[in-house]
Amino acid sequence: SSSSAGYRLTGPLFSPAERSFLGVLCQAVPDENMVLGKVRVADVITPEKGLSRPRWQSAFNRISAKHFDYVVCDRATLKVLSAVELNDKSHKGKKRADRDSFLREACSSAGLRLFEFKAKSSYSVVEVRRRLADEVSDA
Repeated sequence: SSSSAGYRLTGPLFSPAERSFLGVLCQAVPDENMVLGKVRVADVITPEKGLSRPRWQSAFNRISAKHFDYVVCDRATLKVLSAVELNDKSHKGKKRADRDSFLREACSSAGLRLFEFKAKSSYSVVEVRRRLADEVSDA
């Protein structure tokens, strides 16, 4: 209808760097897991129960517009096992650093493992697999 605003497609869901890392991550996780990309933080973690309505809303607002680059799920249940962030040069800025440290704290308080990888021109599947496994086996 004429009342709907004009929209256009934005292009690929991932930047070339994100797509390249996704391919490695998919190979690095065990067969019983799967990787989903661009998942809303608010679909994975939520503010604590028992907060007053304004405090809950304020806590929710801090996560509502954010997404994880990737989440690793149990293939059978799609339960989220960990979150993965790919940090490129854009993470150097103060605003981005604040977002990153907020996300770390939020995941930590929710008991969700958050893995951060530096963006590189190429990745070793073995190295990525080892990092994901090491940190899980330390739990």
